[in-house]
Amino acid sequence: MKIKFCGADREVTGSCHLITLEDGFKILLDCGLYQGADKNLEDFNAKWLFDPAEINCLILSHAHIDHAGRIPKLVKDGFRGSIHATHATRDLSGLMLMDSAMIQEREVEYKQQQSKKNKNFDDIAFEEPIYTRADVRTTMELFVSYSYEKKFKVHPNVEVMLRDAGHILGSANVSLSIAENGHTIHLGFSGDVGRPHRPILRDPQPMPAMDYVICESTYGDRTHDEAPEETDRLLQIIRHTCVEKRGKLLIPAFSVGRTQEIVYILDKLANEGKLPRIPVYVDSPLSINATAIFGSHPECFDEELSDYLTIDENPFGFNGLNYIRQTEDSKKLNVSEEPCIIIASSGMGNVGRIKHHLYHGIDNPKNTVLIVGYATPNTPAGRLRNGAKELRLFGDFKPVKADVEVMDSFSAHADKLELVEFLRNQRESAKKIFLVHGDYDTQKSFSALLLSVGFAAVEIPELGQEVTL
Repeated sequence: MKIKFCGADREVTGSCHLITLEDGFKILLDCGLYQGADKNLEDFNAKWLFDPAEINCLILSHAHIDHAGRIPKLVKDGFRGSIHATHATRDLSGLMLMDSAMIQEREVEYKQQQSKKNKNFDDIAFEEPIYTRADVRTTMELFVSYSYEKKFKVHPNVEVMLRDAGHILGSANVSLSIAENGHTIHLGFSGDVGRPHRPILRDPQPMPAMDYVICESTYGDRTHDEAPEETDRLLQIIRHTCVEKRGKLLIPAFSVGRTQEIVYILDKLANEGKLPRIPVYVDSPLSINATAIFGSHPECFDEELSDYLTIDENPFGFNGLNYIRQTEDSKKLNVSEEPCIIIASSGMGNVGRIKHHLYHGIDNPKNTVLIVGYATPNTPAGRLRNGAKELRLFGDFKPVKADVEVMDSFSAHADKLELVEFLRNQRESAKKIFLVHGDYDTQKSFSALLLSVGFAAVEIPELGQEVTL
């Protein structure tokens, strides 16, 4: 059996790992879209390190675009196998992949319009959509979904089980039992590991003891703030921006997971009478539709949210909260001078409505941009995290005069200590841990930590590297 690392290798986006059995059967773990701006990876989304038509099946850990976003292109380029995921991941994937296709189509249309006006316009990295909405419709016909903890086979000798990863709705880690040559290899894939004791979702569940583990390492070099400090600091930022400065608080947030968590926290603050009386806008049709899907999957909720529902039947709605669908209403927010909170996708600020809000608000010292999770360094949110003094948006350079705050406590990724705890039951069984989905310096730090607490071997594979188990 071989593993070929085909994405999110020494990178934090584009998750994709290929397993090839001795009989030639090929299993793909995730098929994510690269969302950064590294020149060395500018053709990543357009090319493959394998032949899509030769892939027999795909196992999807969760619906985030950096893990699922290239599946329609996989189908477009010849894949006809089954896509295995949890029920909630299937539902979210249909929504998110259709949104991704629509954004690509609109961005290409916008680029074509701008290129006619300005020959130097090069803000968009592709000249045609990677895939279309028609490709997404074909893709969704291939999904097969399962409950957590239910074992199923994708090959006569390969048994799979999905356990709750606590990252976003429906997220799972993947356990594979692969029988070859008279013995069984147990291979685990962490997907993205969530955080314990976070709102809405259940805590991440560890995989059974594995022989080999492919593990994410996004925050493998740091720890997060605790929840009580997080709520107090969020309130402080809201009051400073919206009450004292009379400005806008702009929050780039992924439509699934991060947005619902922020709204839920604001809902509780509103019920406690702590939230200032200012309008809150969720400016994302995708977020609105995703929030509706949340209500369809209570099997993913933690005990705290289940109890809260007995007090407030709508934890994602309160007086002053406004969900924005229409583009014209979104544009009005750009010219409005009212103090408010605007939550919009994407979390990296590189596409979607938040990019327009940044364009119109980043140069206003009354405003604050709140970064609530990881963003790759070459995206607008990533540059703001790293102290950029100006941003290039839609071909223009905009000075950064707004305040920039970072709150990694909202991250849906486990920090280094939480990752060690997640892997704790693998220490005796795992012959090797393969670290993926992390910046290389972060991975080196996390590798040293794992070795120091007793793990036998840790490897940080490069893109395209192949190993034999």
